[in-house]
Amino acid sequence: MPTGGGKSLCYQLPTLARPGVTIVVSPLIALMKDQVDSLVQNGIAATCINSSLSPAEQGDRIDRLIRGETQLVYVAPERLRHAGFLKALQQIQVQMLAIDEAHCISQWGHDFRPDYARLGKFRERLGNPQVVALTATATSIVQQDICAVLRLNDPAQFVSGFARPNLSLAVETPAGNVARDKRLVEFLSQSPGSGIVYASTRKNCEHIVELLREQTKVRLEFYHAGMNHDDRRRVQEHFMSGKTPVVVATNAFGMGIDKADLRFVIHYNLPGSLEAYYQEVGRAGRDGLPSRCLLLYAYQDRFIQEFFIENSYPNRATVQQVYEFLASFEVAPIEITLLEIKDQLGLAIGTQGVANCENLLEKAGAIERLDSQRNMAAIKIESELPSLVDLLPRQARTQRRVMQALEKIVGPLRGDNVLFDPRRLTDRLELKWERVQDAIRQFSHIPGFQYVPPFRGRAIHVRNRTRKFDALEIDFAELERRRKAEFDRLEQVISFATSGKCRQLAIVQYFGESNAQACGVCDRCAPGLFDSPQWKVAGAGSVPGVEVTRMPSMESGSSPVTTLRPVQVDAVLYAVQVALSGVARTHGRFGKTIVVEMLCGSKATKIEKQGLRRLSTFGMLAALKKSGTAALMDWLIAAGYVHQTEQTRFRPTVQISPIGIDVMRGKNASGAIAAMPETLARSVASRFAGKKPVLAQSQTTDLNEQLQDDADPRSQSKQGADSLLSSTEPQPEATGKIADNLQPPGGDSRAAIDVDELQECDQPVKQQHSPELSSIQPSYFWTWRLLNDGYGLDEVVAIRNLDKTTVLQHLTRAAENGLKISAGWLLTAAQISQLDSLREGTDGGARATRFDLPEGVSPAMERLYRLVSKK
Repeated sequence: MPTGGGKSLCYQLPTLARPGVTIVVSPLIALMKDQVDSLVQNGIAATCINSSLSPAEQGDRIDRLIRGETQLVYVAPERLRHAGFLKALQQIQVQMLAIDEAHCISQWGHDFRPDYARLGKFRERLGNPQVVALTATATSIVQQDICAVLRLNDPAQFVSGFARPNLSLAVETPAGNVARDKRLVEFLSQSPGSGIVYASTRKNCEHIVELLREQTKVRLEFYHAGMNHDDRRRVQEHFMSGKTPVVVATNAFGMGIDKADLRFVIHYNLPGSLEAYYQEVGRAGRDGLPSRCLLLYAYQDRFIQEFFIENSYPNRATVQQVYEFLASFEVAPIEITLLEIKDQLGLAIGTQGVANCENLLEKAGAIERLDSQRNMAAIKIESELPSLVDLLPRQARTQRRVMQALEKIVGPLRGDNVLFDPRRLTDRLELKWERVQDAIRQFSHIPGFQYVPPFRGRAIHVRNRTRKFDALEIDFAELERRRKAEFDRLEQVISFATSGKCRQLAIVQYFGESNAQACGVCDRCAPGLFDSPQWKVAGAGSVPGVEVTRMPSMESGSSPVTTLRPVQVDAVLYAVQVALSGVARTHGRFGKTIVVEMLCGSKATKIEKQGLRRLSTFGMLAALKKSGTAALMDWLIAAGYVHQTEQTRFRPTVQISPIGIDVMRGKNASGAIAAMPETLARSVASRFAGKKPVLAQSQTTDLNEQLQDDADPRSQSKQGADSLLSSTEPQPEATGKIADNLQPPGGDSRAAIDVDELQECDQPVKQQHSPELSSIQPSYFWTWRLLNDGYGLDEVVAIRNLDKTTVLQHLTRAAENGLKISAGWLLTAAQISQLDSLREGTDGGARATRFDLPEGVSPAMERLYRLVSKK
């Protein structure tokens, strides 16, 4: 059921109607407290038992549970390994086992918790009571995994639907972090009520809090898993009471919080999956009233999520490194923190990555591990003997007493790590802790007995230090499959953020609803509604107050532009073709941000340094500004006209796709424009009113005739190929009419686009005035063009996948056909000077016939130099 749909009633109501106790496994202490407080206020006998309570408080609540004074008890999955709690359960009637946030069971779920994987075995120990598993975010594969882990035999499954019609989902793409901060400040300054701002890291949380405290009057606090329990509890209580209306948090905050009047949820960073995203936005509007959910999308946020994925699925070499490091210790157990392991090994992964290495090693039986909490100790007995006491000397009375007490603590839970409080053990034995410790040390030689002492950290026992890593049974192939699945889920979020489809429809279809309808209230269905006063006050969609007219095609999830006038379509196509041409001209060497800045005419040093000011598309989309051009580029990527790939780790570059080339040349252009979101299309059209497409859909039509009406008489003068190609800055390679049509805002006459720039054919360049844009150019022309655009020789070799000899041959042909060649493309100033001297001769004017070439200059390069010098 969706968040706020009433999942808790599915186990709370049956509990009240039947005898016995319901055990509710819940992932967060804060979530337990919230639900227990609500139940107690309604006169229901509920409690929670967790590590935030003192041992005395825990004992008191367990006693009341045994006496039948409690109907619902909330626990974390880790509690099921505590001996005292497990013994108490043997004395009560358990009528139901309820698993809240059940997606945590599945390793395919977005918030996997290893202790949830033990619930199937735990259920069997309880005698297989009725079980109910509930979640708001489970795809079909997660549902199957839940059933398998809980060992359920053909269970009934209910899916009530995922749609939340009172939520308006929107995605915006600010151009850079400064713009993102500005939009966040603007949104919060204009949005009354309670809300949550999610960020992917603690560092970002701290930045946001500092920003908002400086620039807004919003009362806020921040929350993350690194805070101590008291601080986390304080923040939650202030938020629930309304004392603090806004919380800035990592995803550690909010699971299951029942705050009905949450009016907005903002994602400052990209979430890691659609499951996580929908669960988090689902915390808004639980009272059914209109609420807004804003995602501030930036492509670079994916790298944070990729880091998290890499930590979740460490590679074989890293796991081996951790294992061999732990096996090198001779002490047992090893008391060492995750950070110490990371630092001593110099690992590139974070501490969570180290923890996952230990997870794998523990599952493989290589190590035993215990997270110590509140000075709890742990014992594990794997021996098949009825009692280990018989292995101790009869005269060792203290040892025998201690062993008997420990076996009583373990009870039937042999083979499991069982937690216990050492103070209670010493009180029961009426012995000092030092004597108990001495006795336990003597047990270290007993096979099947393992003990981890209490301490504030992490204890690890290596079961067999001589065992080779290759002998461990770790399925790295399966890990790689899961890792790939995580990356696929990340791609789903990016697709969601950049898609033109109804936001909510995209999500519910992801969760398997095939007959879902468009929401009518997201930024795709109803542009402008997100920030409208009507939505904030009265609501929209299925919430009475505002009527929204759905676009005709939204039932199928697309949002075509059906109302643009022909001149607007032309203007949009013009911008699209300019953008695609700009991508094509950079030859996959730069990222989206650099290309956007080039198209907008940025004066940044990096643009000048890379020679991008010389490109003919430089500044042609300046009227759209960076934010609009970035949105256009995002759509081109989402639609498949531009590919974004990582040639270098964490440095994605953009390059035009085959279908993008078609649109750039005028093929299937109308279909491309029809698929663009209407808000984006209208924004683009308004900036380029009067512009015409670079190429019409039919390339057989005479372009000059097509554009006759839009030609500027001032640009009718003919230009020869020599003057055209020898200019220090790119010049229009078309008639004056076309060139004028392609001028950027402001009338800069240098901006023209070669829409066939990617075509190659070994034909001579047409030595004619006013070459047509559709002319097919030879291969050597494109080699020349790259160098003319400022690329270095080695870069051209890499881009064109040619050797240097072929590049020199291409330039020789280019020079022979009248294209201007610069010696500086190939030679240093010193080499040119030497060649000049050799050419003039060293004997007072007589030309040398034989000489040694300067270092690094090949004969082919020298011949080309002579050809260039003649011209």
